Amino acid sequence: MTAGMVTAAGDGWEPTDIYEAGLRSTAGRLWAHHPDGRRFPLPVHRWRGTLPPRSEPEAVAALSGVTVGGVAGASAAGGGALAAGDLSLLWRCAGPTLDVGCGPGRLAAALAARGVPALGIDVAPLAVRLSRQAGAVALRRDVFGRLPAEGRWVALLLADGNIGIGGDPVRLLRRAGQLLAPTGQVLVEVEPPGTPTGPVRLRLEDATGRISKPFAWCLVSLDELAVLAPAAGLLVAGSWQSAGRHFAALGHG
Repeated sequence: MTAGMVTAAGDGWEPTDIYEAGLRSTAGRLWAHHPDGRRFPLPVHRWRGTLPPRSEPEAVAALSGVTVGGVAGASAAGGGALAAGDLSLLWRCAGPTLDVGCGPGRLAAALAARGVPALGIDVAPLAVRLSRQAGAVALRRDVFGRLPAEGRWVALLLADGNIGIGGDPVRLLRRAGQLLAPTGQVLVEVEPPGTPTGPVRLRLEDATGRISKPFAWCLVSLDELAVLAPAAGLLVAGSWQSAGRHFAALGHG
């Protein structure tokens, strides 16, 4: 165990508890631990729509949702700004949109501000509360549970690497296909081509050094979608890059 880590009795804290601590953290500190010992910072500021503040004026500007990565803030009152690359996803949401793993709701809130019907779902109560404060409609739901408007969503977002939810991307994409309207699309953010990928058991660490129990996740690269999508009954309709991020659109074909 690395110095400074704190584990609860048993195998650690619940991942949702540590995730919520990261969302509450003023500095946005949250890390993912891989089984091989590597630790990576997670982009909490991007999820929340705030820049990492270095001074009081910057903190005020960031929390006001002025800009992130040069993109003007687009969410409703109380929400943050969009991250660079987000607009490339939102422009493709041409109708009712389901944001899976919505976090604090920056994407769902931005769609609502544009007049696009959108629903964010997340398993973390704090994320749902923050989404609503940002102006989004959000529910505390598991994507594999019962959801509103199944089979009628025009777009389904798996942004910020959320294709990794549950550690089985084929199962997740198959579920996404069930939720889509016949002509709908899954809009997914993936790792760059050639990135080492696959299922992994991660742990989260918060700013106090608390470590979560391991949970199933999966890293998926752009080049893997050509195999994963057909296995889930979907086809890759296109892919693109924006601001160094990689995305793809999947449909029923």
